[in-house]
Parts: sequence; structure tokens; C-alpha cells
Amino acid sequence: MKQVWITKPGNPDVLHLQEAPDPIPRTGEVRLRVEASGVNFADILGRMGIYPDAPDIPYVPGYEVAGTVDLISQGVTGIKEGDKVLALTHFGGYSDVVCVPYRYVFPRLDWMNAQDAAALPLNYLTAYFMLVTMGSLRPGCRVLIHGAGGGVGLAALDICRILGAETYGTASPAKHPFLLERGLTHALDYASPDYEHAIMDLTQGSGVHLVLEPQGGPHWRKNYRLLSPTGRVVYFGISYAAAGKRRSWGQLLNFLRHLPYFTPIKLINENKGVMGFNLIHLWDEIELLRQGMAQIIDWYDAALFRPHIDRTFRLHEAAAAHHFIQERQNTGKVLLLPA
Repeated sequence: MKQVWITKPGNPDVLHLQEAPDPIPRTGEVRLRVEASGVNFADILGRMGIYPDAPDIPYVPGYEVAGTVDLISQGVTGIKEGDKVLALTHFGGYSDVVCVPYRYVFPRLDWMNAQDAAALPLNYLTAYFMLVTMGSLRPGCRVLIHGAGGGVGLAALDICRILGAETYGTASPAKHPFLLERGLTHALDYASPDYEHAIMDLTQGSGVHLVLEPQGGPHWRKNYRLLSPTGRVVYFGISYAAAGKRRSWGQLLNFLRHLPYFTPIKLINENKGVMGFNLIHLWDEIELLRQGMAQIIDWYDAALFRPHIDRTFRLHEAAAAHHFIQERQNTGKVLLLPA
């Protein structure tokens, strides 16, 4: 098999393609011949050496794949060799062969291709849990989506459209026409420091009911201020700490300097909610993951959305895929395909 390894912390060029014997699934696992693997910002943070949940370097990154089952071990039920599936992988997804515990494997619909399937698990589950499970999204809610043109951002936009929310999204101006066509209600320039004032103007000073905040740093306090009474902010990323392509201790210290402090009394008096989300820390909540994935596949089955695949790269082009995302060139999902 072929795998992409993070060989040391650094810029995208530390990613290297290596060959190894095909793995043998352990009890309760299935082996997949991978047809597509998702690329996510958590992979980039891991490559930079600033992702605390990542294994010790060197390791193979990757959280999601789609492919075909070619070997089954003892203890597996409901899956057979030859099944077309998608799967969550606890790292190791940048590979053309991977073994996965069968409970993290989901059947693909007959009309779901491998690229669409690989684009679903991480982004759509993250958006679903933040919006629906934790955010109590309802029709008419005003939702601010930062990074609306990214993988999680577009997934959140799709779910908001399905459930009838009013959306405010930050993104590069070049992405605004696509996002408005996709269903975004109000497009804002992510680079403008005045997005707080712009949103307050658009909402006649009312603010928004829900914010999805992946940036950190000074944005944490700013997005809290944007909440209307009973509003909720969900923090789920630290992209502010990854301004460059290499780890910067100065940037990390600046990031930590902006950490907000919310006391229970403050939250009580302001009628606001603060939450955090990390899908990796739900890994053992398998029934919760399966319930969320079932809803996402049902929406796909009903043709209520299709993930937008921006660009695909071959496994040996993983470094180029990371450059592409960190340079904010992507609108939607980036995938790796086998050589």
C-alpha cells in the first residue's frame, strides 16, 4: 500500500509518500481499498505540530475515506466484501488501503460516488453537531458561519438552508458569488476587521443567534459580542494560531494572549451560551456518531444537498493539497485520490 506520512513538523513539504505491506484487519475491523480521502484543516495543524490530539510524529494523517471493502475480520457484522462504503478513520486516512473498526463504516447509497462519500464524514458531522445537537438550530435563526467557503463552512451552509436559517458568512470576496448562489443570505469579507459592525448593522443591532467560530485569538471575544440574548457561540478551531505554514511560537503566544474568560455570572447576566466542539473527542460516542451520519445520509438521499468538491489531488500531491488550503484557494472540499 501507499501512505502519506508527516515526517516532522513543518511546512507542507514534510509530507512524504511511502510504501508498506498491506495491513491485515484485526478483530472487529474491515479493510478498505480507498478511492478518495478527505483533507481537513486538522491535518494541517497536525503537520505543523500544533494539534494536541495528533499522534507522535511521524504518523499518517487523515480522518475520512471512501472505498470498497476487500477483507473482513472476525466480529464484523452487517458488512461484506465488495461493499461500497465511507468511513471515519482515527488518523491513517492518507492511504490507498486502510483498516477501520466496522462500527465507523457506513454503507454508500447506490447513487453516491466515492468523492461525495469522502467529503461527508468530518465536515458534515462537525457542522451537524454544532448546529443541530448543540446549537438547537431552528427555522429563522440567524447564524454566522466563519470560513463559509471551506469544507465545514459549506456543510454548515447546506444544513442551515435545509433547516431554514438566515445565514451570514465570512469568506474571500472572490467566493461570494458562489456562496450566494449556494444559499448564503449575507456575504462578508473575512479580512475586514469591521465584520462585527457590518453584522450589527444588518441585524439592526440585534446580533445573531448562533456563531460557528473556527479562528480563535481576538475573534473569540468579538463573536461573543455578536450574540443576541439567548445566543450561542460554538468554538471549534484555532486557525488564528496557524497564520503561516510553519509553527510559530510567537503566533502561538499571541493566540494564547487573547484567550477569553467567561464566568458563570457573566453568562447568567447576559443570557448567552459558550460551547466548544471537537469531533475527535466524540470518537468513543459511536452511537451518537452513527445517528448523526444517518441523518446526513438521509438528507443526501433526499437530494437536499450535494457536497461541493473543489479539487482533487493524487496521494503523492498531498503537499500541494495542503498549500492549496492554507493559501485559501479552496471553495469546499479538497480530496486525495490513489495514484
